[in-house]
Amino acid sequence: MSGSSQFLLLSQRRFAPFFGTQFLGALNDNIFRNGLVILITFQGVTVLGMGHTVLANVAAFLFILPFFLFSATAGQLADKYEKSMLMRHVKLLEIGLMILAAIALLTKLYEILLFVLFLMGCQSTLFGPVKYAYLPQKLRTEELIGGNALVESGTYVAIIVGLIVGVEAIDFTSDRQILLAVILITVAILGYLSSRKVPKTEAVDPQLTINWNAWKETWRIVSFARAEKSVFLSILGISWFWFFGSAMTIQMPAYAADILNGNESVVTTLLVAFAVGVGLGSLLCERMSGHRIELGLVPFGSIGMSLFAIDLYFAQPSATMSSVVSVSDFLGRAGSWRILTDLALLGAFGGFYSVPLYALIQKRSERRHLSRIIAANNILNALLMVSASLLSIVILKSGFSIPELFLFIAALNLLVAVYIFSLLPEFLMRFLAWLAINVVYRIRPTGLENIPKSGPAVVVCNHVSFMDPIILGGSIARPMRFVMYYKIFQMPFLSFIFRNAKAIPIASRKEDEELMNDAFEKVDEELAAGNIVCIFPEGGLTTDGEIQPFKPGIEKIIARRPVPVVPVALGRLWGSWFSRRKSGGLRKIPGRLFARVPVFVGAPVAPADVTAAKLEVLVRTLRGELR
Repeated sequence: MSGSSQFLLLSQRRFAPFFGTQFLGALNDNIFRNGLVILITFQGVTVLGMGHTVLANVAAFLFILPFFLFSATAGQLADKYEKSMLMRHVKLLEIGLMILAAIALLTKLYEILLFVLFLMGCQSTLFGPVKYAYLPQKLRTEELIGGNALVESGTYVAIIVGLIVGVEAIDFTSDRQILLAVILITVAILGYLSSRKVPKTEAVDPQLTINWNAWKETWRIVSFARAEKSVFLSILGISWFWFFGSAMTIQMPAYAADILNGNESVVTTLLVAFAVGVGLGSLLCERMSGHRIELGLVPFGSIGMSLFAIDLYFAQPSATMSSVVSVSDFLGRAGSWRILTDLALLGAFGGFYSVPLYALIQKRSERRHLSRIIAANNILNALLMVSASLLSIVILKSGFSIPELFLFIAALNLLVAVYIFSLLPEFLMRFLAWLAINVVYRIRPTGLENIPKSGPAVVVCNHVSFMDPIILGGSIARPMRFVMYYKIFQMPFLSFIFRNAKAIPIASRKEDEELMNDAFEKVDEELAAGNIVCIFPEGGLTTDGEIQPFKPGIEKIIARRPVPVVPVALGRLWGSWFSRRKSGGLRKIPGRLFARVPVFVGAPVAPADVTAAKLEVLVRTLRGELR
């Protein structure tokens, strides 16, 4: 697949009408929500005695609340019924809601607008499970990152356009918002017309009996999500992203008015910077991940989110006294570009963080339960977004400023990231692998199609450096259990990583026969569980770059558990950091930085044909002279 393959989806009927439908839905949401927030913030409108700072958080709460209340039912509907039909019905509902919103705008009944906002949240609740469950039914695994990136970036383009239209459509000199009302209805109709072109998508569980007890069903679908640990932790990670994003973006109107002393145009500029960042970050995910679901981008994104949220605090820690009345005035003021850069990069790192998590959920969830698992994701998202609104209200009411709220959220993000990544070390391992592949070396894998897509297998590889497991882990998409010499396993810092990555320490019979026997037992357990185990049959690092004789342990493993064995060879690593010198010592002087490191993956060897000598010849042949 080419580097631009994700954009080819926009020309295909399996994706383009769906993309248009979700884009127009997100556009209408943002035109209405931002038009309402701008109207409240800058026109001095009060509803039920609430001012603009509190009302912005209340509006967010009302839109989010239905996700928490009705996602369980929405997930069941999306699994039971054909998805293009559901999309059409949801878009018809949107037309009705926009007509009601138009009436409320023309009559200036702002309480009704808040009710419409709640109903729009209900409509979005119905659409969410359909949207994310549709993608894995129509896209191949290698297209999931690109498809999700387009959806994510399209959503934030819709946010940008919705911001601009929502602000500009409000005629501040008129008593009635006729233009905004017309736009809302028009976009809803266009969304319905687009939904009529979405191809039929079969129901995954048509025999499902709908449980209308939302509370009981909520706990049930959360149990579906918890069945696969990586899926559930990805849901937690996405939910935290929405907590973080909500806590930051909900404050933008008040931040612009109270801290930056600006007007509605400044609000638009701030949110456009954030949205552009998320869109660009999402689109870059496919290129940065090599068309794979690269979990290493998740810690990378999390680190960036905190760094730039912290810098946002220092960019403007207190309210400025000088007011601005236009975007050009704001851009000409000292520090403004720093604020916009922080918001854009915060958004970009948010894209790096969220897109791989969505793709992982779609890839690893059981297809029959996917919509309900997406619904569980939406429930937890809603719970944390509501929590973000409530926490923001509490912090701001306690006398803290909005920049101080940003600093608090950034610190909290670091704590949450450490917690999630400690529970699923695969994220950390993939991050280290991603850094090695994209910063230290230039990895060039070939033959990856020889790695079984599912089921147990053993990978055998020559052992050149301490970086070998990280390079292999970053090159091969499936998680692997590495068998490694116990003294390497016990090295400071690395021990934490290896232990959490479920590496298997081994010793020679002379050193520790019990540990050796335990290692073979654990290898067999991992193979029985359907995992891939990687071993280095040489028994140690090469000191001269040459492949040493393979020890017969591989034959013992296969005799006990007959599984395919995949030969892999690493080249151009000897002489690099963490390889051994001829004297046997660790090479500490940087060497071969940014070198092209080939990873050759050979065809699987059937269990009956496995011998240590044969595998050694295959690995030697794969590597050639590239030591």
